[in-house]
Amino acid sequence: MKNEEKTIKENVVYDGKILRLNNDDVLAPNGMKVTREVVHHHGGVCVLAFYQGKVAMIRQFRYAYKEEVWELPAGKLEKGEDSYQAGLRELEEEVGLKAESLTSFGEIYPSCGYTNEIIYLYKANNVTPVQRHLDPDEFIDVYYFSLEEILEKIKNNEIKDAKTISLVLKYINSTK
Repeated sequence: MKNEEKTIKENVVYDGKILRLNNDDVLAPNGMKVTREVVHHHGGVCVLAFYQGKVAMIRQFRYAYKEEVWELPAGKLEKGEDSYQAGLRELEEEVGLKAESLTSFGEIYPSCGYTNEIIYLYKANNVTPVQRHLDPDEFIDVYYFSLEEILEKIKNNEIKDAKTISLVLKYINSTK
Protein backbone atom coordinates (compact mmCIF):
# COMPACT_ATOMS: atom_id res chain seq x y z
CA MET A 1 0.00 0.00 0.00
CA LYS A 2 1.39 3.33 -1.10
CA ASN A 3 0.44 5.40 1.96
CA GLU A 4 0.57 2.74 4.65
CA GLU A 5 1.58 3.74 8.16
CA LYS A 6 3.77 1.32 10.15
CA THR A 7 3.28 0.65 13.84
CA ILE A 8 6.48 1.23 15.81
CA LYS A 9 4.99 0.52 19.24
CA GLU A 10 1.49 -0.18 20.54
CA ASN A 11 0.74 1.67 23.78
CA VAL A 12 -2.41 0.48 25.57
CA VAL A 13 -3.94 3.33 27.56
CA TYR A 14 -7.13 1.56 28.64
CA ASP A 15 -8.38 -2.02 28.28
CA GLY A 16 -12.05 -2.39 29.21
CA LYS A 17 -14.98 -4.72 28.70
CA ILE A 18 -16.15 -3.15 25.42
CA LEU A 19 -13.10 -1.38 24.04
CA ARG A 20 -9.36 -0.89 24.23
CA LEU A 21 -7.75 2.50 23.72
CA ASN A 22 -4.26 2.71 22.25
CA ASN A 23 -1.98 5.71 21.78
CA ASP A 24 0.46 4.12 19.32
CA ASP A 25 3.81 5.32 17.99
CA VAL A 26 3.62 5.19 14.19
CA LEU A 27 5.89 5.80 11.23
CA ALA A 28 4.14 7.88 8.53
CA PRO A 29 4.81 7.28 4.81
CA ASN A 30 7.12 10.32 4.74
CA GLY A 31 9.30 8.89 7.55
CA MET A 32 7.88 11.18 10.25
CA LYS A 33 7.11 9.65 13.68
CA VAL A 34 3.54 10.38 14.79
CA THR A 35 1.02 9.06 17.32
CA ARG A 36 -2.35 7.54 16.53
CA GLU A 37 -5.16 7.16 19.06
CA VAL A 38 -7.20 4.07 18.20
CA VAL A 39 -10.31 2.66 19.85
CA HIS A 40 -10.30 -1.11 19.32
CA HIS A 41 -13.78 -2.63 19.31
CA HIS A 42 -15.08 -6.18 18.70
CA GLY A 43 -17.61 -4.87 16.19
CA GLY A 44 -21.36 -4.87 15.98
CA VAL A 45 -24.41 -5.90 14.01
CA CYS A 46 -27.52 -4.12 12.76
CA VAL A 47 -30.65 -5.90 11.55
CA LEU A 48 -33.51 -4.74 9.34
CA ALA A 49 -36.58 -6.83 10.15
CA PHE A 50 -40.06 -6.59 8.65
CA TYR A 51 -42.99 -7.86 10.70
CA GLN A 52 -46.51 -7.65 9.27
CA GLY A 53 -45.26 -5.27 6.57
CA LYS A 54 -43.56 -2.80 8.90
CA VAL A 55 -39.94 -2.37 10.02
CA ALA A 56 -39.02 -3.02 13.65
CA MET A 57 -37.25 -0.03 15.20
CA ILE A 58 -36.07 0.60 18.70
CA ARG A 59 -35.74 3.76 20.73
CA GLN A 60 -33.34 3.89 23.62
CA PHE A 61 -31.41 6.41 25.65
CA ARG A 62 -27.79 6.63 24.51
CA TYR A 63 -25.67 7.96 27.32
CA ALA A 64 -22.86 9.29 25.10
CA TYR A 65 -25.32 11.61 23.31
CA LYS A 66 -27.57 12.22 26.33
CA GLU A 67 -30.70 11.59 24.25
CA GLU A 68 -33.06 8.88 23.09
CA VAL A 69 -32.05 7.58 19.67
CA TRP A 70 -34.04 5.82 16.92
CA GLU A 71 -32.22 2.72 15.67
CA LEU A 72 -32.75 -0.57 13.96
CA PRO A 73 -32.12 -3.49 16.34
CA ALA A 74 -28.38 -3.75 16.86
CA GLY A 75 -25.68 -4.69 19.29
CA LYS A 76 -22.04 -5.37 19.93
CA LEU A 77 -20.26 -8.60 19.13
CA GLU A 78 -18.80 -10.56 21.98
CA LYS A 79 -15.09 -11.30 21.54
CA GLY A 80 -14.79 -13.90 18.77
CA GLU A 81 -18.56 -14.04 18.13
CA ASP A 82 -19.81 -14.63 14.59
CA SER A 83 -21.72 -11.59 13.27
CA TYR A 84 -24.50 -13.72 11.75
CA GLN A 85 -25.22 -15.41 15.08
CA ALA A 86 -25.01 -12.06 16.87
CA GLY A 87 -27.59 -10.62 14.46
CA LEU A 88 -30.02 -13.44 15.21
CA ARG A 89 -29.39 -13.02 18.96
CA GLU A 90 -29.79 -9.23 19.03
CA LEU A 91 -33.02 -9.30 17.04
CA GLU A 92 -34.54 -11.78 19.44
CA GLU A 93 -33.21 -10.08 22.60
CA GLU A 94 -34.13 -6.50 21.72
CA VAL A 95 -37.27 -6.82 19.61
CA GLY A 96 -38.68 -10.29 20.27
CA LEU A 97 -38.43 -11.50 16.68
CA LYS A 98 -36.81 -14.77 15.63
CA ALA A 99 -35.49 -14.86 12.07
CA GLU A 100 -35.31 -18.03 10.01
CA SER A 101 -32.20 -16.59 8.34
CA LEU A 102 -30.34 -13.35 7.63
CA THR A 103 -29.21 -11.82 4.35
CA SER A 104 -25.97 -9.85 4.46
CA PHE A 105 -25.97 -6.24 3.30
CA GLY A 106 -22.24 -5.82 3.82
CA GLU A 107 -20.41 -3.92 6.48
CA ILE A 108 -19.65 -0.34 7.40
CA TYR A 109 -16.81 1.47 9.15
CA PRO A 110 -18.75 3.87 11.42
CA SER A 111 -15.84 6.20 12.17
CA CYS A 112 -12.63 5.25 10.37
CA GLY A 113 -10.66 8.18 11.80
CA TYR A 114 -10.19 6.66 15.25
CA THR A 115 -11.73 3.19 15.59
CA ASN A 116 -11.40 -0.22 13.96
CA GLU A 117 -15.06 -1.06 14.66
CA ILE A 118 -16.90 -2.85 11.86
CA ILE A 119 -20.69 -3.06 11.86
CA TYR A 120 -22.20 -5.95 9.91
CA LEU A 121 -25.54 -5.22 8.25
CA TYR A 122 -28.28 -7.83 7.81
CA LYS A 123 -31.89 -8.18 6.73
CA ALA A 124 -33.94 -10.72 8.68
CA ASN A 125 -35.94 -13.28 6.72
CA ASN A 126 -39.21 -14.95 7.78
CA VAL A 127 -39.54 -13.59 11.31
CA THR A 128 -41.85 -14.88 14.02
CA PRO A 129 -42.58 -13.25 17.39
CA VAL A 130 -40.88 -14.65 20.51
CA GLN A 131 -40.19 -13.43 24.03
CA ARG A 132 -37.71 -10.54 24.33
CA HIS A 133 -34.63 -11.01 26.52
CA LEU A 134 -33.27 -7.58 27.42
CA ASP A 135 -30.07 -7.25 29.42
CA PRO A 136 -30.69 -5.96 32.96
CA ASP A 137 -29.30 -2.53 32.04
CA GLU A 138 -31.22 -2.20 28.73
CA PHE A 139 -34.38 -0.10 28.50
CA ILE A 140 -35.64 -0.34 24.93
CA ASP A 141 -38.99 0.55 23.40
CA VAL A 142 -40.01 -1.21 20.17
CA TYR A 143 -41.96 0.50 17.37
CA TYR A 144 -42.96 -0.48 13.85
CA PHE A 145 -42.85 1.89 10.87
CA SER A 146 -43.27 1.70 7.13
CA LEU A 147 -40.16 2.31 5.03
CA GLU A 148 -41.72 5.60 3.93
CA GLU A 149 -42.08 6.73 7.56
CA ILE A 150 -38.47 5.77 8.25
CA LEU A 151 -37.25 7.70 5.21
CA GLU A 152 -39.22 10.72 6.41
CA LYS A 153 -37.59 10.42 9.85
CA ILE A 154 -34.16 10.26 8.17
CA LYS A 155 -34.99 13.29 6.02
CA ASN A 156 -36.21 15.25 9.09
CA ASN A 157 -33.06 14.32 11.05
CA GLU A 158 -35.09 12.36 13.61
CA ILE A 159 -33.00 9.27 12.76
CA LYS A 160 -29.33 10.17 13.16
CA ASP A 161 -27.85 6.72 13.72
CA ALA A 162 -25.38 5.96 10.92
CA LYS A 163 -25.81 2.17 10.89
CA THR A 164 -29.58 2.51 10.65
CA ILE A 165 -29.39 5.05 7.82
CA SER A 166 -26.81 2.95 5.96
CA LEU A 167 -28.78 -0.28 6.17
CA VAL A 168 -32.11 1.32 5.24
CA LEU A 169 -30.56 3.00 2.19
CA LYS A 170 -28.69 -0.15 1.14
CA TYR A 171 -31.90 -2.16 1.42
CA ILE A 172 -33.94 0.35 -0.58
CA ASN A 173 -31.24 0.52 -3.24
CA SER A 174 -31.25 -3.30 -3.53
CA THR A 175 -34.98 -3.34 -4.29
CA LYS A 176 -34.71 -0.97 -7.30
